[in-house]
Amino acid sequence: MLEEIRISSLGVIDSSTLELGPGLTVITGETGAGKTMVVTALGLLLGGRADTGAVRNGARHARVEGVVAAGALPRLADAVLDAGGEVEDDRVVLARNISAEGRSRAWVGGASVPASTLAGVAEPLVAVHGQSDQHRLLRPQAQREALDRFAGAEVAGLAAQWGGLWTQLAETERELDEVVTTARERAREADQLRFGLGEVEAVSPEPGEDASLAAEESRLGFADTLRAAAEVARESLSSEQDAPDALATTAAARAALTGVAEHDPEAASLAERITDITYLLSDVAADVASYASGLETDPARLAAVSERRAALTALTRKYGDSVDEVLAWARQASTRLLELDGTDERIEALRSRRAELRVELAAAGTALSAARTEAATRLGTQVTAELTLLAMPHACVRVAVTQHEVAPPAGAGGGPLEVDGRWLRATAAGLDDVELLMAANTGADARALHKGASGGELSRIMLALEVSLAETSPVPIFVFDEVDAGVGGKAAIEVGRRLAQLARTAQVLVVTHLPQVAAFADSHVVVAKASDGSVTTSGLTVLDDEQRERELSRMLAGLEESETARAHARELLEAARSR
Repeated sequence: MLEEIRISSLGVIDSSTLELGPGLTVITGETGAGKTMVVTALGLLLGGRADTGAVRNGARHARVEGVVAAGALPRLADAVLDAGGEVEDDRVVLARNISAEGRSRAWVGGASVPASTLAGVAEPLVAVHGQSDQHRLLRPQAQREALDRFAGAEVAGLAAQWGGLWTQLAETERELDEVVTTARERAREADQLRFGLGEVEAVSPEPGEDASLAAEESRLGFADTLRAAAEVARESLSSEQDAPDALATTAAARAALTGVAEHDPEAASLAERITDITYLLSDVAADVASYASGLETDPARLAAVSERRAALTALTRKYGDSVDEVLAWARQASTRLLELDGTDERIEALRSRRAELRVELAAAGTALSAARTEAATRLGTQVTAELTLLAMPHACVRVAVTQHEVAPPAGAGGGPLEVDGRWLRATAAGLDDVELLMAANTGADARALHKGASGGELSRIMLALEVSLAETSPVPIFVFDEVDAGVGGKAAIEVGRRLAQLARTAQVLVVTHLPQVAAFADSHVVVAKASDGSVTTSGLTVLDDEQRERELSRMLAGLEESETARAHARELLEAARSR
């Protein structure tokens, strides 16, 4: 329940606080006093678009705050916590600021949030109905949504099933269209991959082969130079010509230190280290000699290695910087080729899946249509009964659920679905067209609302529809902005009575100009205008019983102090209480 609204510098309202209670609250006032500013304030709390023109002249910004009791609204509390706000004493403060420069800020439970987040938290709380909603009621989509809302969980589940299948069908058809459209490109890609894999297979490279062949080619190409260098190194280590060499030199050094080792342990240690060096030099000299003897000039092998390297280089120019990258490309290409070679099978699988989904959709659509048709009968009966109570005893409302038959599609795809031998237009919402029809009098033909209903009748139909939907609506707060326009006399009394009955299960706020409606209020708020000659302001005042009589007198006759009008106002209040 909305407990309080605080408005600052919004339109003609300078600063005002409105405390609200349960039941029916009516808001009245003279034309231009600013009654609709209350509805505008609620719209801002719902995250509506900020209009700088609503900021009071001379003010830097307009501000609206609302205090909502969240004790019976666990989803609201969860949404506030998700937004980063807090719930204190089972109450949530929602706020919106609009600067004169056009900037807008919003708060949820004390946390600064984007306006879209405020909308997500607050919109499920309030259903706002104005004269513009009468035109919305004329749209087929709005009528279908109203029927689905009335039908409840059964239709909601069937609609969700249809929506899931519809999405799957759209995705399947999109993929099928893509595969068929790109079949030529896929075939061309497959040929290119086969050619590349053939080249790789013809060479059959081994991992790391390019590096090992490069080393071997260098060794074979410089065999004579390497052998000469190795001979020089061997002769320097261990000479076969009795020339000075490293082994002889180290042997002399070892002998010199060994001769004096008994005089100093350190000299003995150095002699041992030189002995280790002698053994190492001997081993190296043997290895160098073996290396030199193994170096042979082999022109045939060199040519073979060069030819192999050229073949590998041809691959690395196309498929990778190294043989390892070429092999990785070949693995990826093989996998991709398997996918491309399966294009025909993929097309057939997608076509088969599309056919299955269309059959499933036809069944789901039939079930959804049947459930809607059953709910339409109940809704039509209930709305007609409500209209009888709203002084339209001879009116009859029927909710027509029909399907639009079309020509079969040229191909196997497309929007229409075949259902029981008929091709029907299908949309994301199902197979059905939903339309509210009304016969204003007994025996008259039922006609579409935009053809058969006046503005006053539309107001009452919308109210009857809302009352009928109240039991299935999760919305705890209803706001009606002059939906009684075009209504008068006995019909106005019945509108007030039905609003009062709706207020038994929800909080209802009504902006009205009809005293017959205002008489049914649990709380009556008047928007009064005041002027000091240069600035006009408006404020909100909750009326007591005597003040209510005066306001109803003004609404009835334009005369607040007329005893006749006051008597008529008291009579109207008593009649409302008795009803």
